Amino acid sequence: MKRIFLPIFILGGCVVVAFYMLRTPTTVDVVAPEIIPVAVRVEAVELSSVQLTVESQGKVQAAQIANLSAPVAGPVAWISSTMEAGGFVAKGQELLRLETSDFETMRARSQATMQQAKAESDHAAREFERMRELAEEKLASQSQLQDSQRLAEVTRARLADAQANYNQAELDLERATITSPFDAVIQSRDVELGQYVNRAQSVAVLYGANEVEVRVPLAIRQLGYLDIPLGLRGELSEQEAPDVTLKGLYGGEELMWHGKLVRIEAQIDPNSNTVQTIIRVQQPKAVDTKAQVRSIPLPIGLFVEADITGKMIDDIISLPRSVIRNNNQVLVVDAENKMYFRDVDIYRLEEDRVLIAGGLLPGELICASPIQAVVNGMSVQPIKESFI
Repeated sequence: MKRIFLPIFILGGCVVVAFYMLRTPTTVDVVAPEIIPVAVRVEAVELSSVQLTVESQGKVQAAQIANLSAPVAGPVAWISSTMEAGGFVAKGQELLRLETSDFETMRARSQATMQQAKAESDHAAREFERMRELAEEKLASQSQLQDSQRLAEVTRARLADAQANYNQAELDLERATITSPFDAVIQSRDVELGQYVNRAQSVAVLYGANEVEVRVPLAIRQLGYLDIPLGLRGELSEQEAPDVTLKGLYGGEELMWHGKLVRIEAQIDPNSNTVQTIIRVQQPKAVDTKAQVRSIPLPIGLFVEADITGKMIDDIISLPRSVIRNNNQVLVVDAENKMYFRDVDIYRLEEDRVLIAGGLLPGELICASPIQAVVNGMSVQPIKESFI
């Protein structure tokens, strides 16, 4: 009997309790959820003056290249010990000498011919002068006077020719010694001792040692960031040429050099829409060991990064690049701590910062926190921090 009536009793009790709960429901008050504002880092907008810098990169090349040739022909009799690849030579320093015996013989023969021509010219001149005196006294005919004058002019011309030959012989003898036209570094030597060289044959290639150049490309828009007169032909003056800082890895260290942007090439590359600019660097005269290795000459062929000093821009807003959203928007926090998107006029977008020319007012707060989900008008808790 218990097995039959006990379940029926329990089921009936449950029905009574359920019926009571349905007839007397509990009322719950509706309470709006508490919204906790998101804490964001903000910074007040300030106008400032910014020094622009244009960055590029390129390889170092020689500013002066001389393919040194032999002005006369002959066998090589002597070569300087400094005339090796990498050797330094000063302006006017002897590099090599050719065998001079033939040139000395030619000079001696030219000198003898010149002396003979001078003697004949002097004799013909005296004869002409004597014949002219006789003609004035009617003791010589006009024909004799003319013959004497012709002979004097012919011998004078022979003397001039002999003197020119002698000068040429002197010049050839002098040219048998080949010297450096400027302070240079030997790039290569093309002759050996005892080798016969012909006139105009290459004997060495020299690189100028006093200055080098770096050819770096700049985009067309980057030219507008430089304080240089566009369309200027030729080289920039010392006052107009922007300062350039070059950095490169050499010997496992990052070294630094200073130069000037001196020239802009006329042609625009149609493929990359860039122009080539020339940066000139004056080489140090000697390595200063006290200044460590930063005073070493800039090696030719080294790949360097160039930071070119550009315009000074006034009344510009400089912010971290991370504040830009959707290409040209920033998040502005108003006086009620509400955050909104704002379109801005971007003057220049750099690697770490953005320069804004319009769309913001001094004193406005800009959000710098990396918030992913942003809704216009959302409440925030601004925390002022410096962007620096």
